[in-house]
Amino acid sequence: MKLPAANADACIWVDADACPVAIKEILFRAAEREQVQVTLVANQFLRTPPSRFVRAIQVPGGFDVADAEIANRVAVGDLVVTQDIPLAAQVIAKGALAVHPRGELFTPDTIAQRLGMRDFMEELRGAGVDTGGPAAFHPRDKQAFANQLDVWLARLRQARKARPSP
Repeated sequence: MKLPAANADACIWVDADACPVAIKEILFRAAEREQVQVTLVANQFLRTPPSRFVRAIQVPGGFDVADAEIANRVAVGDLVVTQDIPLAAQVIAKGALAVHPRGELFTPDTIAQRLGMRDFMEELRGAGVDTGGPAAFHPRDKQAFANQLDVWLARLRQARKARPSP
């Protein structure tokens, strides 16, 4: 699997309405440690730590408004943290990476299958089939996310080292 080229100015976008607190905390620490911009986007007020590397954008309420904001702003090489499969597909198409808060990396190779499964499950729910909900967030999910984030941050560090000096 070929990942998009690293971008020394890349940042992290968070679909924050449903992002677990534990994942936000990992991102806040990474923002300070790596001096990378983390932007949370949600349709509600979000409390963020005082940091020049962390900000929140509150969008109006409405279906997929936060997703549209992220999709409009994301750039090649950025990382998007989302549980939303259609948003993941949009950002991958723009040359960014998408990762689920449970650590699953969405890629050009896997996103079509994930979209198909999402649509299938939606059809089942529409037909009245109880598909159950997601499993409880587990420490192994947090670790899987942290591992994916570390891989992306390592690529960011390499891109920054390779950037020509002014």
